[in-house]
Amino acid sequence: MENLFGYFTPGYIKWRKGRINKWIIFKVIFPSVYKKAMKQPVDEKKVVFVEVRSLEITNSFKVIYDKLDNEYDFDIHTHFLGETKVKKSQYLKNCINMLKDIATAKYVFLNDASNCIGSIKKLRPETQIIQLWHGCGAFKKFGLSTADLIFGEDRKEKKKYPFYKNNTTVTVSSPEVVWAYEEAMDFEDDHSVVQPLGISRTDVFFDKDYIKSAYDKLYEAVPLAKGKKVILYAPTFRGRVVSAKTPNQLNLGMFEDHFANDYVLLIKHHPFVKRPPAIAEEFSEFAFDVTQTLGIEDLLCVSDICITDYSSLVFEYSLFEKPVIFYAYDLDNYCDWRGFYYDYYEISPGPVCKTNKEMIHFIENLDTQFDKEKIKDFRYKFMRSCDGKSTDRILKYIFDKDKKEQ
Repeated sequence: MENLFGYFTPGYIKWRKGRINKWIIFKVIFPSVYKKAMKQPVDEKKVVFVEVRSLEITNSFKVIYDKLDNEYDFDIHTHFLGETKVKKSQYLKNCINMLKDIATAKYVFLNDASNCIGSIKKLRPETQIIQLWHGCGAFKKFGLSTADLIFGEDRKEKKKYPFYKNNTTVTVSSPEVVWAYEEAMDFEDDHSVVQPLGISRTDVFFDKDYIKSAYDKLYEAVPLAKGKKVILYAPTFRGRVVSAKTPNQLNLGMFEDHFANDYVLLIKHHPFVKRPPAIAEEFSEFAFDVTQTLGIEDLLCVSDICITDYSSLVFEYSLFEKPVIFYAYDLDNYCDWRGFYYDYYEISPGPVCKTNKEMIHFIENLDTQFDKEKIKDFRYKFMRSCDGKSTDRILKYIFDKDKKEQ
């Protein structure tokens, strides 16, 4: 076999059903690539943004990316690994190119788990790996917290191929959830990593111009929304990431019968879902799939009511202190599958519904059913570090950290 990607030698490669042996990739190839590249000095001006799954810069990065690009003198690099979106051979090439680049970077920003970066046994001390994460709060379990659950791999496997080991700073939305991220990312013995500095991308929710532009985008994408209120249905996916499916239990006919005069219903499927169900033509003037046309940040800004299930977007939505409904018809099964950090019923700042009738009843009686104080308490508990200034606070922290270590 010829050298793969111009680097691997035949003795390192084992083909099993068309795939390279996992141990070889993460224990030999990736560390070797990084070790060779780090012989060059660190570029004090190099900043690298790594998108693990996306093929473009996502909203998790946009605010901090724009600030570094517009207000600082940095050489900014981007890498789009395309995990689950490109062929395995291309993904490996992308990872190798990224590892070569971050080996001489001063700052590396992530917003998701990366066992590629986690495979490096010893990261050079000059480089900071800042994990901005893509969600707020702590709802459904992830990382080591899912070890031995149906959703997760066993603990031994997660320890062998770590995803978060080299993160030097992890930013979270509130002091309340630090413990959950330390558990999930295996930092329970190092309390210096997870920091309640806020989530950078939530800064837009405090920007009046951004909110206005969100309404402009809504009316351009869904003209029938003008003059009406908005119900957003944004469920999380079911199953594993590679075969993610979306729930299809919302009764559009019932909702249209009750709310078509006053509302439009916008449906936003999870980005992992590849084949969402189509909306029947008969509901075309009431229900709209905006998965591909409107971003979740824009949708949270313009929605009057949010229906979700186990998605962390409820944390961001609490910043607006508007009604939220939890459509948890499969709660028992989901709890066994994935698990939660807190008791689901106790922390949910809105009604937990198992049927369409329950949701419709709540919406029809918002004046008496909606408890705004509960939302406010939820916001303080889980989002108190998100105040519109998170990006500035994060950058100050990492730059100050550099000064202290010099």
